[in-house]
Amino acid sequence: MSQLPIVKSLEELEIMRSPGKIVGDALRLVESLIAPGVSTLELDQAVEAFILERRGTPAFKGYPSAVKGVAPFPSSICASINEEVVHGIPSAERILKNNDLISIDIGVAKDGFFGDAARTFAVGKPGRKTQRLLETGIKALEEATSFMRPGVPLSRISRAIQDCAEAKKYSVVKKFVGHGIGRAMHEPPQVPNFVSRSFTMRNIVMEVGMVLAIEPMINAGGEDVVVLEDGWTTVTRDRMPSVHFENSIAVGPEGPIILTA
Repeated sequence: MSQLPIVKSLEELEIMRSPGKIVGDALRLVESLIAPGVSTLELDQAVEAFILERRGTPAFKGYPSAVKGVAPFPSSICASINEEVVHGIPSAERILKNNDLISIDIGVAKDGFFGDAARTFAVGKPGRKTQRLLETGIKALEEATSFMRPGVPLSRISRAIQDCAEAKKYSVVKKFVGHGIGRAMHEPPQVPNFVSRSFTMRNIVMEVGMVLAIEPMINAGGEDVVVLEDGWTTVTRDRMPSVHFENSIAVGPEGPIILTA
């Protein structure tokens, strides 16, 4: 697949604000519901109802796996707890406990376009180590976003994320990367959270109309991850906690436009 980005018109960027706003509002809803004793299935059901009420479509539900023999994703959100990095499947048996970390990833389709964003939340008051990991994930996304400007090499985003994580002695996940987004959930180019010669993104310069889902995935321990038997849920190999922050962001004439704010 070509790694050349699909550039949107300013009119298309305006349309993309609608699914993006639903995603952002849904994440705020989740934040208000997170508490000890709540199941991840309850969060999933609340978000699905909210998306449908806003006349959007849950983009993750039924999303096909890239792995042969793995069933499509069954839920409207990804709910990943503690050592789960991404793609956790909501369940009535997964009950939130005090001091848990939970990463929520939400995708919405509306008016022919997609929005995609993720946040990691602490259940209860986070301890010092947990707060430090959360702050690093937030800072990595903010630093990367600041480089979403015309004329800036795409690799600058990757470098910002990697530098933020490694400055705190954390690691970035290399198995999964950010991506373009628009009329499809996943469009070119790939946007890794690290700098690597193996990605053609190193030669891409950002221009007005590019839209990227930037998503730092930062592990407290090592970078290695393992996909569990369900074919979706991905955990850190060393079972250390992980955080995931993501926004769909457009390159506007004046700089970054966060569509999922």
